Amino acid sequence: MGVLAGLEPVSVFHYFEEICNIPHGSGNEEQISNYIKEFAGKRGLSCIQDEWNNIIIVKEATEGYEEQETMIMQGHMDMVAVKEAESSIDMAKDALRLEVNGDYISAKETSLGGDDGIAVAYALALLDSDDIAHPRLEVVLTVGEEVGMDGAREMDLSMLKGRRMLNLDNEEEGVLLTSCAGGAGADCRLPVNLEKRRGALLNIQVKGLQGGHSGAEIHKEGGNANCLMGRVLDALIQETSASLVSLEGGLADNAIPILSKALIVADEGEWKTCLSIVNKIEKEIQNELAIKDKNVAISIKSQESAEVECLQLESMKKAVQYILAMPNGIQAMSADVKGLVETSLNLGIMKLDKDTLILQYAIRSSLDSAKEALIRKVKCISALAGAEVEIKGDYPGWAYRKDSPLRDKMIRIYEEMYGKKPKVEAIHAGLECGLFSGKIPDLDCISYGPDMKNIHTTGEVLSISSVKRVWEYLLEILKQK
Repeated sequence: MGVLAGLEPVSVFHYFEEICNIPHGSGNEEQISNYIKEFAGKRGLSCIQDEWNNIIIVKEATEGYEEQETMIMQGHMDMVAVKEAESSIDMAKDALRLEVNGDYISAKETSLGGDDGIAVAYALALLDSDDIAHPRLEVVLTVGEEVGMDGAREMDLSMLKGRRMLNLDNEEEGVLLTSCAGGAGADCRLPVNLEKRRGALLNIQVKGLQGGHSGAEIHKEGGNANCLMGRVLDALIQETSASLVSLEGGLADNAIPILSKALIVADEGEWKTCLSIVNKIEKEIQNELAIKDKNVAISIKSQESAEVECLQLESMKKAVQYILAMPNGIQAMSADVKGLVETSLNLGIMKLDKDTLILQYAIRSSLDSAKEALIRKVKCISALAGAEVEIKGDYPGWAYRKDSPLRDKMIRIYEEMYGKKPKVEAIHAGLECGLFSGKIPDLDCISYGPDMKNIHTTGEVLSISSVKRVWEYLLEILKQK
């Protein structure tokens, strides 16, 4: 018996648990893609698996729905795979350890991958059914969404007949998303010079932060562990001889980092000074984030002295100044939509790789010109520091469609089922709808999904009751002609 056995709808949770048993972090989707291909083959469904491991499955209309418009159902197979610092789980090999607590499903010590595993589960449950009324279904499941939408960018969609699409990649029930920001990744690399040095080794950690999705959660203005580590290092080099031996923070450019770790070397007699500096800046940061991120903590621990390779003095100063000079977080709020972030960037990954400091950002904006201006700013600051920048995974925004029969239908059905109107909103996070709209002429698209909280973090939860309501709503959308 599975952990989710008996939860309603049974078929959806059966497939969600199946998905959770298969590692499927971004870049590791081959196994889940092969599972879905095999699933389609066993049911005699037409299935295309491309060289990227994207999947398209077609299920013809049920009796009486042959003349209805084809519906594209779309989601992504990959998840942001993050785990607690002390966890022994290997997310490239191990199944998720699911837990049920009241109305919520979570994964022990790791992210859950409800974003977007629940979309895949909905799709498989529909494809496996023989008693659900529906028009022709074209199920499109992509890879690499969380790392720049690579799968959607490369995918050939020319065989699709549908011009209406349900993107099941939203995390708030009752909200119909109709537009989203565009974005890109910025991979910044600063060369550094190294030297051999003997001294006291000190471990520093910035931890306890809430993190979250850099599109959906950045408006909360919580702490970024990498940026805070930059402040700690800056405070240390102003008063001590501290230099970096190693540096590592964050797991994905689009996840606000919750942990950043540094190993530094300092002169033998500087331990007490370093401890005092770290304790002082910890109190300052805790005061600043008392409301926004109340559990932030900064620790420093002493190790035995050793001879190590570390950054030369000038490289250390330049690296720390570069981290501090780079922008992070909200850059502008929308003038059109109250409360909507217009432009932002997130320092999701920071690491020292031999003789190179690497900073990786997720850049977003609902305005293409603002996105390009921010990219230019990142490049200019980097050039002044002597760093190179590679822009990757550039994807377009998804513009609001004034005339949308699908939106009208979904609003009407929602009112009939729940006696109230759904919210119709834009989102700062990126969705694949923009890329699909660019490839499929006159695509009428809406993004929808069940309630999730704390996505892209180890605190991610998925609401069981919301999954059921969204399933019932989805079936009604497909049923009504």
